[in-house]
Amino acid sequence: MGTIVTLAVRSASGKPAFTAPEIAERAVMMCSSTLFTGLTRRECEEIATHAQAQTFENDQILYMEGQTARNLALIFSGSVKLSRLGPNGNEVILWMAKPGDTIGVLADSLTRSHTCSARAMEPSKLLVWDFGRLQRFLEEYPQIRVNIGAILSNRLNELEERFREVATEKVDKRVAMAILRMAKQIGKPAHGGIEVPLTREELAQMTGTTLFSISRLLSKWGEEGFVLPRREAVVVLDAKRLGKAGSRGA
Repeated sequence: MGTIVTLAVRSASGKPAFTAPEIAERAVMMCSSTLFTGLTRRECEEIATHAQAQTFENDQILYMEGQTARNLALIFSGSVKLSRLGPNGNEVILWMAKPGDTIGVLADSLTRSHTCSARAMEPSKLLVWDFGRLQRFLEEYPQIRVNIGAILSNRLNELEERFREVATEKVDKRVAMAILRMAKQIGKPAHGGIEVPLTREELAQMTGTTLFSISRLLSKWGEEGFVLPRREAVVVLDAKRLGKAGSRGA
């Protein structure tokens, strides 16, 4: 279990002092994110000056399910796992968030609690805004409210598709589709392919199957040469063959 660090914005003046290059770098990321789509570069730079930059180590907890939500954050670098615990204590992974993704977006007021937990999957840096400041931005830039609606809609669509996969697809296809989806979202070039930083246990959680089934499939696909199983990752060497493997059945 990682150390819990509550996201918090702290600034004596309410407006942290950043250098011009820092503001410009943050604005570039912000303008390319869904949260700030439609805003100008100048508007993003203005909003960037009110962000608190926070860094987290690998496996460090950002917030816990049920904890009072006070901030919204944009991932600047790294990746974050969002998950919930079932009644029996088993973890269910909801999303893997990458640079440009927003977390804390489900909680839009100080009276709301986080509906899931967030944990850094690698050293990560986030830009964080408190909800009080965010509310003023929503009034000044109504497009942000529209963008938040789009983020929530996209997440619902993904969850619906994953539910359909669990209900209708065979295990091998569910696993192949999950790996390919994660390769697009959080994959990084490595070992001659795209490395997806997911453990076998995490893949089992995402696809509603067992650790044994995941290990069996990865070993089989590894022998066929289109994936490279690693201790805490899977390297996709040939995405087309992986997709076909999932289609033809285990």
